[in-house]
Amino acid sequence: IQAAWNLKTRALTEMVYVDEIDMDQEGIAEIILDENAIAQVARPGTSLKLPGTSQGGGPSPAVRPVTQSGRPITGFVRPSTQSGRPSTMEQAIRTPRTALTARPITSASGGYGRLGTASMITNPDGPFINLSRLNLTKYAQKPKLAKALFEYIFHHENDVKNALDLAALATEHAQFKDWWWKVQIGKCYYRLGLYREAEKQFKSALKQQDMVDTILYLAKVYLRLDQPVTALNLFKQGLERFPGEVTLLCGIARIYEEMNNISSAAEYYKDVLKQDNTHVEAIACIGSNHFYSDQPEIALRFYRRLLQMGVYNCQLFNNLGLCCFYAQQYDMTLSSFERALFLAETEEETADVWYNLGHVAVGIGDLNLAYQCFKLTLVNNNDYAEAYNNLAVLEMRKGHTEQARALLQTASSLAPHMYEPHFNVAILSEKVGDLQRSYTAAQKSEEAFPGHVDTQQLLKQLKEHFAML
Repeated sequence: IQAAWNLKTRALTEMVYVDEIDMDQEGIAEIILDENAIAQVARPGTSLKLPGTSQGGGPSPAVRPVTQSGRPITGFVRPSTQSGRPSTMEQAIRTPRTALTARPITSASGGYGRLGTASMITNPDGPFINLSRLNLTKYAQKPKLAKALFEYIFHHENDVKNALDLAALATEHAQFKDWWWKVQIGKCYYRLGLYREAEKQFKSALKQQDMVDTILYLAKVYLRLDQPVTALNLFKQGLERFPGEVTLLCGIARIYEEMNNISSAAEYYKDVLKQDNTHVEAIACIGSNHFYSDQPEIALRFYRRLLQMGVYNCQLFNNLGLCCFYAQQYDMTLSSFERALFLAETEEETADVWYNLGHVAVGIGDLNLAYQCFKLTLVNNNDYAEAYNNLAVLEMRKGHTEQARALLQTASSLAPHMYEPHFNVAILSEKVGDLQRSYTAAQKSEEAFPGHVDTQQLLKQLKEHFAML
C-alpha cells in the first residue's frame, strides 16, 4: 500500500521536435515497416503517455497529486508502471532494484535471476546445470523433462536465449499443438523486447486453449506497445468467457486508473470486491479515491478494513492518521503516526510520515512544529520536493525572501511536474518587482497545471504590466 498523498519523483516523457529531417529512402522504408513503432502523437484517450487527454474527467492536480508522467497517484504501488521510474540517470543509478521501485533501470535486470529456490543454489563444485553442455534437441523430445528444464533456465538462470531455443525445439517436436510452449515462447519474446512476435504466439495459444494467464500476458504486450484501448477490449472479451474473474477486472481498473479515468476505475474495483472482498489493492485504491473526493470518513472505513485483515505496515498507519485528522477524529491521529514511524523500514517511509505530520501541524496552526517536521523530512530524504516547497512558504511568512527563493528553486528542479513551486516563485518574484522571472515561472506553472485559476490571473496582471511598459 502506498502513502497515496505523498508525491514521489517520477519520470517525465519529453517530446523532441525536429525542424528538418534528412533521410534516405532506406531509412524511410525502415520506419514504415517497423512493427514496433508507436505513433508519436496519439489520439486523445488512447495513450498511456498522455493520460491527461483522457475523456474520463480525472481529478485536477489541485485536488490529487500527480506523477511526473501525468497520472494521479494511486493507492497501491504495482509493478510494470511508470510510477517509479527515475527521471535522471543519476537517480537511476541510486535507485535500488527492489519491490519499492516500479521498474528497474533496464527491463532485463538482474532482478529476474533471484527467483530460484534454495535447493538450486550454485554449489562449490560447479553450477547445478551446465547449460552450455546441454543437448537441447534431446531434452526437447522428452515433454515432461523439457518443461521443468525450461522453467529452470528461464526463471533461475535467466538465460532467455537458451530458454527460447529449448521452447522452439519442444514446440516443433509437439507439432505446434501444445499451447503451453507457445506461451513460453511468447514470454521469451516479451523479455527480449520483440512484442509483435510475442503477440502472435499468445494469440495462437489462445486459439488452442483459452486461459486467463495467456490473456494477462497478451494485455502486458499491448500495454508495452502503448495500446491501452486494445488491452481493455481484450480484458472485456476475456470476461465474457471467464465471468467474474478477479485478475481481469483488476487489470481493467488499473488501465482506467493509468488513463486518469478514476470514476470507471473505482467501479471496476468495486466489482473486484464483489468477487473477492479481501482484495488489498481494490480496498486501498477505493479508499484513496474517497480520501481525495473529500470523504475521509468513508476512506477510514476501508483502511480499517485492511487493518482487520492483518495488513500491518507503515503506509497503512500513515493513511489512517491522515484520514483520522481530516475526519476530525483527533484522538487517533497522533497515535497512528507514532505507529507508522515505529513500523517505517526505510528513510523514504520515515520522510513520508514526517511530511504528513508537518501538514497536521499546519492544520492546527503550530507553524514551529510544522517547520521542524519538514526539516526532519529532508533529513530522511533530501530529494523531497514537497517539503522544500512547504518550507519555502513558511520562510516567506517569516520574511526570509532569499531563503524561500532558494528552497523553491530546489523544489522546482527536483519535481518540474509540480505547479506549486513555479507558482510560488512567480508570486515571490512579482512581490519584489522581478516581473520577467515572475512571468517565466507563471508560464511553467500553467504548463504543469493549465486549469489553475490563480496562475491565469497572475499571467493576466503581468501582461497588463508589460503592455503599460
